[in-house]
Amino acid sequence: MYALVDCNNFYASCERVFQPHLIGKPIVILSNNDGCIISRSYEAKDLGIAMGAPEFKVRQELKEKNVYVFSSNYALYGDLSSRVMKILERFTPNVEVYSIDEAFLNFDGMTIADYQDYGIQMKNRVQKWLSIPICVGFAPTKALSKVANKIAKKYQERTQGSYVIDSDEKRIKALKWTKIEDVWGIGRRLTKKMQAKNILTAYDFIKPENEAFIKKEMGVIGIRLKMELEGKSVLDLEPIQEQKKSIAITRSFPKQISEFDDLRERVATFASVCAEKLRKQNSCCHTIIVMLVIDKHKYSSQKYYFNKAITLPYATNSTLTISAAAISLLKELHVGNENIKFKKAGVIVTELTEENKKQFQLFEEENPKHLALMKTVDYLNSKIGDRKVKLGTQNLSLTWNMNQNHLSRKYTTKFNEILEIRCQ
Repeated sequence: MYALVDCNNFYASCERVFQPHLIGKPIVILSNNDGCIISRSYEAKDLGIAMGAPEFKVRQELKEKNVYVFSSNYALYGDLSSRVMKILERFTPNVEVYSIDEAFLNFDGMTIADYQDYGIQMKNRVQKWLSIPICVGFAPTKALSKVANKIAKKYQERTQGSYVIDSDEKRIKALKWTKIEDVWGIGRRLTKKMQAKNILTAYDFIKPENEAFIKKEMGVIGIRLKMELEGKSVLDLEPIQEQKKSIAITRSFPKQISEFDDLRERVATFASVCAEKLRKQNSCCHTIIVMLVIDKHKYSSQKYYFNKAITLPYATNSTLTISAAAISLLKELHVGNENIKFKKAGVIVTELTEENKKQFQLFEEENPKHLALMKTVDYLNSKIGDRKVKLGTQNLSLTWNMNQNHLSRKYTTKFNEILEIRCQ
């Protein structure tokens, strides 16, 4: 049996943990640079606040409707997400973290008399220890557990936030209730094609007469999804990846910039963070990519995305080497584009290899002093915090140059922002 655990309005719930006066109040969370609305509480949805709406367009509406607005506080959200997952591991060791607010659980080999009650226990434990509301859906397959979770969330008063699909009767009823656009893995493009073929629900999706169409449009993925919805488990929990296959740091600028020195500072900062993340997972990279993006609404050019890549003769995780390579790529990209204002930049490192398994070169190798220097830099930054030790090409007063005008405190990850309680 599988379960999908989903945190309700996770970003808004995280803000409410340390600000309980926000419970029952409409809340929206903004994207990087306070751009668009990326999360809404139930109360904000009821007010008709549109998902993905640019903040500047709905600013007056938010003010008139007394909606609380927050910048994305990923340090807080990530920490609380980790705590939720740790609690779930007390109920089963088989946990696949699917996203920041979702996880699949597997109960093979465990004897559980009442899954409904077990889900309520999970919900109560997380609520009591973290004040984060969750819903739990149980089913024989991962795809069906997604459906069960939607039912648990839709009818929370009736289900108490926990629902089990444990019979064919419940399965068929749930599939007939589920719209095709709500099926796991069915996006907008596929939804339109399905609806054109009169596939309107998950139950329509599994009908034999639609199998050829599904195979044509979705291939083996569609057949696997069909089997999952039929109650045949073919998708196991994904193994935990110890290393990422690539690392990317990309950010939009608060204002569009064209000066090379300003672009160099951002690219140097992104490159240094990439190098730091490489060292944290004990890996090195061979290839470095730099990208620049312009605002397609301001330029008539057909090209809005510029990138260049370089493959080094040796694997590295040195901030000095990666930053120098990234800046050399930026120089090439900037030539001929001096008058263009860019809205976004990024650095990507790929072709990763484990640090203790990297291939040494006979004729060209990295300066061995870099290894000791990077260890010292990482030690100082871990002790002082906020990446205080930087390259000379970086802005010494900023880590990320982002607009975060509505940022809440980092209650659990920054000591000087810890919650203060006055006892009288």
